[in-house]
Amino acid sequence: MMKILHIQTIAVLFTGLILFSGCKKEQTCSENTQASYIDTTGLVLPDQRQVDWQKMEFTAFVHFNMNTFTDVEWGEGDADPSQFNPTGFDAEQWVKAFKKAGMKMVILTAKHHDGFCLWPSEYTDYTIENSPYKNGNGDIVKEVSEACRKHGLKFGFYLSPWDRHESSYGTDRYNKFYKNQLRELLTNYGRVHEVWFDGAKGPNAKDMEYDFQGYWSMVRNHQPQAVIFSDKGPDVRWIGNEDGIAGKTNWSLMDTSKVDVGNADRDYLNSGDPNGSRWVVGECDVSISSDWFYHTDSRLKTVKELLNIYEKSVGRNGLLLLNVPPDQRGLLPEAYVERLHAFADTVDEIYSKDLALDAEVTPSGVRTPERCFSGSHLTDTSFSTVWAPEQGTVKSSVELAFSKPIAPKRILIRENINYGQRVKQFAVDVRRNGQWETVQNGTTIGYKRIMKLPGKDIEGLRLRIEDAKASPVLSRIALY
Repeated sequence: MMKILHIQTIAVLFTGLILFSGCKKEQTCSENTQASYIDTTGLVLPDQRQVDWQKMEFTAFVHFNMNTFTDVEWGEGDADPSQFNPTGFDAEQWVKAFKKAGMKMVILTAKHHDGFCLWPSEYTDYTIENSPYKNGNGDIVKEVSEACRKHGLKFGFYLSPWDRHESSYGTDRYNKFYKNQLRELLTNYGRVHEVWFDGAKGPNAKDMEYDFQGYWSMVRNHQPQAVIFSDKGPDVRWIGNEDGIAGKTNWSLMDTSKVDVGNADRDYLNSGDPNGSRWVVGECDVSISSDWFYHTDSRLKTVKELLNIYEKSVGRNGLLLLNVPPDQRGLLPEAYVERLHAFADTVDEIYSKDLALDAEVTPSGVRTPERCFSGSHLTDTSFSTVWAPEQGTVKSSVELAFSKPIAPKRILIRENINYGQRVKQFAVDVRRNGQWETVQNGTTIGYKRIMKLPGKDIEGLRLRIEDAKASPVLSRIALY
């Protein structure tokens, strides 16, 4: 009898284990399963490299070249290579400072408009090889790329198409010359994650037609996972200013047929295009100082100014590319590093504690199966988990209730951009003393939208989606 009971007990436990495992499995949702229930018909979607790029959020630009030593912003291409001599150059000092600040990539000005090359190019004598640096045996592109790999940062470069030194500039031969230099940088320095192009020609430049399609094809051939930046992408676009500020409305979409590199409508670049046929994310470039290259009289931006830029770049569906220029020693100036880290610490202080994590989340509706689209996903910090209302529903809302009053000063909202950029109009309401009050209205959300809140005690918060290209798919609501 005891033996039979023992067998029955094991059977009950085993059955319970199966049921428990089944229930546990029911609560999970793979990204593939999730995706199978989300209709993306008619929407423009990003490539994975574009999603990965935008997730970096904050990257470094380094303007360091002959101009550093001639004390100008745009060189004429006639400075003697002997003037370039950074006696204290240390790529690891740069990269360590950037990594501590939370930056994920370094873009180096391998060649600026004056044509001087920071690597020993085979195609010109206007290079570091003819400078005193390391007796002509130096290669700053190599040192920076290796330092990035050593410390876990991604590497990219800017190769100016405008070359004021090269004699073939303005002729049919120049594009071949440029491609030869581009190939050197793409094939000799390991993995490249971004290649930065502009259309600068300057007021006295010759009438030169750049072969951008040929340039971009070369990048795709040699570094297929690198994102390509220019006014019209094809992966990443200029935001239309050098202030680091994206538009209050900022679509990751654009019609590239409306854009000419070097002669684009800046307002169009700043806001994107809700009807655009290509996904081309906005990159917000700005310098930490009043100049791109280091000058002793440059003015450093304040922490408050940098925070404002962060919240209007990363916080408006863009990526912040912050230039930090080295001095004539070849080092990031101490004051610049201190300001960079003070800014990064301020961002961390503000955005490290999400006041909404313990909120009770009540959506207006949830798409089936609920395990894939629960409202609770909005406060679980994961990018991949999402809330979505019923298929076909555009107008929808999510309410957050708090166990005790909180006084948030900022709200962060995020779409899962793997399913496109959908939201066209939204509003934020807060409940105070039992009454709802609208405190913010907005248009686009995208990868990340940050907006200011009054900072007064509230009992609840409601996000209302008022218009969208398709049913919204949100991954995060956070309060700080």
